[in-house]
Amino acid sequence: MPGSVQQEPAYVLHRRSYRETSLLVDVFSLNAGRMSVVARGGNTVKSPLKAQLQPFQPLLLDWQGRHDLKTLTQTEVQQGPVLQRTEALYCGLYINELLQRLLPVGDPSPELFAAYIDTLDQLATTVDVQPVLRRFEWAFVEAMGLSFDWTITTDTGEAVVAGAHYGYDPEQGIVSGQASAPRLCGLPGDVLLALSAGNLESPACRRLAKKTMRVLIDHLMQGRPLNSRALFSHGRGDSHES
Repeated sequence: MPGSVQQEPAYVLHRRSYRETSLLVDVFSLNAGRMSVVARGGNTVKSPLKAQLQPFQPLLLDWQGRHDLKTLTQTEVQQGPVLQRTEALYCGLYINELLQRLLPVGDPSPELFAAYIDTLDQLATTVDVQPVLRRFEWAFVEAMGLSFDWTITTDTGEAVVAGAHYGYDPEQGIVSGQASAPRLCGLPGDVLLALSAGNLESPACRRLAKKTMRVLIDHLMQGRPLNSRALFSHGRGDSHES
């Protein structure tokens, strides 16, 4: 059938009631990226879709439609990790919200889809969630075309050196210590170099990575709050906040 898709790997990012008996479901799929589908009758008591269309559940979806809003025609549940710990669940809600609110509609990113699957696997098995979140954020900003080099200052083109301090600007990346009005200042060169090598073990690297990613994501949100951050602050305290 024209306009139909079958057996598309996907995950539910968010769902809400739609009209009287249906669900409007935002999904992240392998080949279609972020999109919305209508699950007709999915909001009724007897519908199995309520149990099937859950966040973090691997799915194979069929849909049809020629316009932006598709109609879900088949749902097949796959085996996947279970986020049992509260902190892991909060982290999952955080990455779902990033995708739902910031990822462009209809822009496939197989690399980000793979990173999402890997992140869910790790959240289900590790208690040290901070490196997991940072690596997903890096994959996310790369998919958005906003990645930057930790080792080069964009305003001067010079290499970062261990003994100097730098700044970070979400529209430029790492900038020299002489740059005007960066959002973050006083970033140690040795920590930037360690982050460029993927080091998320030391407390200094973790703090700096968290700060830079928060500034960049806040910049993308344009002042709008992330609802999932409130869960971290309320339920776990700021020390665990994304």
